[in-house]
Amino acid sequence: MQFMLIMNETEAERSKRDDPATAGAYWGGWSAFIGAMHQSGIVINGDGLQPPHTATTLRIRDGKRVVQDGPFADTKEQLGGYFIIEVADLDAALDWAAKSPAASAGSIEIRPVMPPPPKG
Repeated sequence: MQFMLIMNETEAERSKRDDPATAGAYWGGWSAFIGAMHQSGIVINGDGLQPPHTATTLRIRDGKRVVQDGPFADTKEQLGGYFIIEVADLDAALDWAAKSPAASAGSIEIRPVMPPPPKG
């Protein structure tokens, strides 16, 4: 089964990546986690994302585009990146998510990936 691990971080945790005093530990934790996932062979895809202030949100209202600078919601945690993994079941996905640095400082949403639609 494929699952998406959606990594959410607090602003305080995210800021560690740019602070010379904390960047080494921050990136070291992520490198170890990502390396372990790749070594296990479960990673299908994954990317980190630029900070939330770089986002643009689009909505269609009354047939017109409404474009907003910034993320879609004001929250304490922000989407930092994702991985698509292939594992046996939800329990295995939860085990991998628990190893992520985001699990202790933010949260990880785990969602099953929809299978492709049947070819008609």
